[in-house]
Amino acid sequence: MSEFKPRDPDWETKARESFARQSAMASIGARLVVLRPGHCEIELPYRRDLCQQHGYLHAGYTTMIADTAAGYAAFSLMPPGSSVLTVEFKVNLMAPGAGGKFLARGHVLKPGKTVTIVEAEVIAEQGAARVTTAKMLATMFCLAGKADTPKE
Repeated sequence: MSEFKPRDPDWETKARESFARQSAMASIGARLVVLRPGHCEIELPYRRDLCQQHGYLHAGYTTMIADTAAGYAAFSLMPPGSSVLTVEFKVNLMAPGAGGKFLARGHVLKPGKTVTIVEAEVIAEQGAARVTTAKMLATMFCLAGKADTPKE
């Protein structure tokens, strides 16, 4: 795993405050559990109301937490006064989303001034068993001069 140097001295506060404003993450009970420069982990406990007809975590929620982990991994390396937007991703669903909790891990592969390439995986955990349920490759865009602030 590469070590990255953040361009913003307040990167961690900026990212945590931004995540706290994510009403979508709050609505599904997702939590930011690990944040390092170029890396982010989000945990989602199993909830029946987030499942598809077979009782597995719906692919939409799997993708949602992977995209968010990827986005905050990229955001952690962006300069002051910027914000992040996803511009593209591809997801491979590798196993059903069965577990007591799900962990999305995002890690920057290649940071850039404007575009950052990030990979993410979602792991289902049930006791000691861990199964990778999804892999994502994403492109994140740095909106320079567009601070990550709430929209009215």
